Amino acid sequence: MTADDSYGRLDDDDYPAYTMGRAAEMIGTTPAFLRALGEARLITPLRSEGGHRRYSRYQLRIAARARELVDQGTPIEAACRIIVLEDQLEEAQRINAEYRRAAEAAGPPAAA
Repeated sequence: MTADDSYGRLDDDDYPAYTMGRAAEMIGTTPAFLRALGEARLITPLRSEGGHRRYSRYQLRIAARARELVDQGTPIEAACRIIVLEDQLEEAQRINAEYRRAAEAAGPPAAA
């Protein structure tokens, strides 16, 4: 990948652009917290060629939500489960909305 290719990917939410230290700083937490989220399998950072963890903006949003829940007193394991369930609910709502739009576009069913 050339430098020009890398710059173009910075707008990609899934591009692992942030080191662990920078990621922790951005969400106001510690590298240990990010490692704990990885151990809980909430987020799985990609690894650089040197083996260092790299985080995407999408992963940082998830980590920030986890931090918010933990700061409110939720145990980290429960926070991870809540986030997974929130994500599943959002996906189900998106699919339902697509089905509704398709049904509306098809029009009313024919009378028998």
